[in-house]
Amino acid sequence: MLVDCIAQVIRLPRNAPPILAMGAWFNNTLCITLQGDAYIGRAVGHLDTPDACREHEKIARQLLAKLPEKPHAIAHDLHPDFYSSRFAAQLAAELDVPLVAVQHHHAHIAAICAEHQLDEPVLGLALDGIGLGADGTAWGGELLSVHGAEYQRIGYLRPLPLAGGDRAAQEPWRIAAAVLHETGRNGAISQRFSVQPAATTVASMLQQDFNCPRTSSMGRVFDAAAGLLGLCQIMEFDAQAAIALEQAATRYISTYDWPPALQNGWEITQDGVLNLLPTLVYLAEEHNTELGAAIFHATLVAALLDWLRQASQRSGLSTIACGGGCFLNKLLSTELRAQCHAAGLTMFTAQAIAPGDSAIALGQAWIAAQLIYKI
Repeated sequence: MLVDCIAQVIRLPRNAPPILAMGAWFNNTLCITLQGDAYIGRAVGHLDTPDACREHEKIARQLLAKLPEKPHAIAHDLHPDFYSSRFAAQLAAELDVPLVAVQHHHAHIAAICAEHQLDEPVLGLALDGIGLGADGTAWGGELLSVHGAEYQRIGYLRPLPLAGGDRAAQEPWRIAAAVLHETGRNGAISQRFSVQPAATTVASMLQQDFNCPRTSSMGRVFDAAAGLLGLCQIMEFDAQAAIALEQAATRYISTYDWPPALQNGWEITQDGVLNLLPTLVYLAEEHNTELGAAIFHATLVAALLDWLRQASQRSGLSTIACGGGCFLNKLLSTELRAQCHAAGLTMFTAQAIAPGDSAIALGQAWIAAQLIYKI
């Protein structure tokens, strides 16, 4: 029975020692492990207000009280500035227990492995908005080889510049402008986005590479597509651009069926970098918004399948664990699953848990348990 601060129980592949995992920043949850189960606390939400941070602390201590002994470790996101990471360090010092930093996308994949009892090496496809990478850059479109507490980054999306940093994540037109810049059309930015007061400034920022950190985020690729198609220029709520893009594609597909993928819509380098710029360039000239959205989805599925098949051939792995908020997109998750099945690949996505950051704590706990005890 789910009571008090516990919202969900997930049966783990094997027994685990007591671990407290603190989650990430967005859609925060916490998790404890005890024997063969993971107990996920009720949702806190984004840790961007004092009230949310206080709730995070309260649930952490409530979960600790449910353990028969102090945790053997406290796990947290790799990003040191998240409130969840800072409070994890405070608790670890208070309890005198080890502190385990877990890379965000590794945690996404570990959560899928924990839910589905996957106790074997897998290919992990992590697609989301952002997470701090092991190299200190912003990741979000990652192909990983994962075996328990160990992972290797074997591929990633070609990074795009974020003009204005975090602000670009709220204004899809800035990511669309970055696509124009990256394809030699910086001069077209001011005219195409003339209704945006900062258009000329953004074009100059991109030209000078000033305050334009790069990210491999798939979430930003969805934003770029929505911005280029005119579906969303500035977001008023989380994932608005991606939702608008999926809705437009769904309207087309429900009437006309799936369009063919663009034959030359992507490139994969020898070192595993997936480049979707050719598809985004096509969208920049597509005037039928719904058709463009559908073509984007069809080409994205084909590109991801190609990426996975090549990785599978190199690694010998045929089990795919898919995590991250982009898998809330039903067109993407359903069609990619069908295409993987046809290609002889077995794909797992979140079912009992959500695919987004509310699953991070589960993944962190399972990784920390395996890392410390080699279980």
